[in-house]
Amino acid sequence: MKIVEYLQGRSLGSVHVARTRTIFNGVDWFLFVAALMISLLGLATMHSFSVDNAYFEKQVVWIAIAIAVFFIASIPEYRFLRRTPVVVALYSGIIFLLALVFLFGTIVKGAQNRFYLGLFAVQPADLAKLVLVILLAKYFDRRHIEIAHIRHILVSGAYSFVIFALVFFQPDLGSAIIIACVWLGMVLVAGISWKHLLALFIATLIVLTGLWQYGLHPYQKQRILTFIHPLTDIRGSGYNAYQSTVAVGSGELTGKGIGYGTQSKLLYLPEYQTDFIFAAYAEEWGFIGVLILFGLYGIIIVRTLLIAVHGADNFNMLFGAGVAVMFLSQFLVHVGMNIGLLPITGTTIPFMSYGGSHLVTEYAALGILMGMRRSARPTLQARDETEMVGII
Repeated sequence: MKIVEYLQGRSLGSVHVARTRTIFNGVDWFLFVAALMISLLGLATMHSFSVDNAYFEKQVVWIAIAIAVFFIASIPEYRFLRRTPVVVALYSGIIFLLALVFLFGTIVKGAQNRFYLGLFAVQPADLAKLVLVILLAKYFDRRHIEIAHIRHILVSGAYSFVIFALVFFQPDLGSAIIIACVWLGMVLVAGISWKHLLALFIATLIVLTGLWQYGLHPYQKQRILTFIHPLTDIRGSGYNAYQSTVAVGSGELTGKGIGYGTQSKLLYLPEYQTDFIFAAYAEEWGFIGVLILFGLYGIIIVRTLLIAVHGADNFNMLFGAGVAVMFLSQFLVHVGMNIGLLPITGTTIPFMSYGGSHLVTEYAALGILMGMRRSARPTLQARDETEMVGII
């Protein structure tokens, strides 16, 4: 009996170890480490300029929570996300939260887009981006054969427009742009015809014209006009854009050094911890530091697309592509507005900007990808194991 009990104990222990190994073997460590390094670079930037370390200390907590969420989210394989009731519940839930923020949300700098839970703020718009990726992956997965029919583009656009409108009228123009980019990117990945693309472009122009006339607030119009002529109102609506470009340019090749960025330290650069953290980072780290940061984002995008390409089915592939589009569009919009190529829209940069809701959502998205990765085609994991052995 003792021998049997011993063997059973060894067997249960082996199963536990095997499960543990499976959890960690399913993680793309290149992807995770790249995201973590970006978060730490953002943390270092906040610590440089935070007088009382308030942003730094809160962000440390959020990063710890986000990492925990990443590993917890990487455990399931997410076959349940293909179920219609689950997707409907997620979509209905996020619509409810986005509507609720108009009633109980806190107004910050003219935008009613967040709930305050004690010392921390939660913005439903961040979670809405991930829910939209899941919804569109589910929708196009079931209709990939007949995706050329324009009705599927219109239906998917209608689903997306509800979220877009609720976010836009908070108003949160930056998040609304990302939501539109996610829909457009996933439609293109799903396989839209060029004729429909042209029709979509014309329809978009009509919608944008209507938004300009009746949807945008005066200050939002002013930001766009300032983008076209940024030097016409440097002390007014063009101030943020001007100071941001000055900060980026003053970093030159090697930067001013950590803690020596004058634009941020002297408070010329507003919201250095969120909307303009790239400019604050570029001033301290310079062109070389920016290249390192771009390289880390490149790793995230490429590895995410690799997971998508080797997805076990169309849903996994579409979800991975949607996550890549979400990260890439948010990165491009943030950097573009920091260097004067795009209007100031108030957009965070993935994994780096201060804030908990966007950080947890981004790490959760990566965690879901890791869960899907376990059921991916064997070639992906076999190659990654070879790469890891080569590194070791």
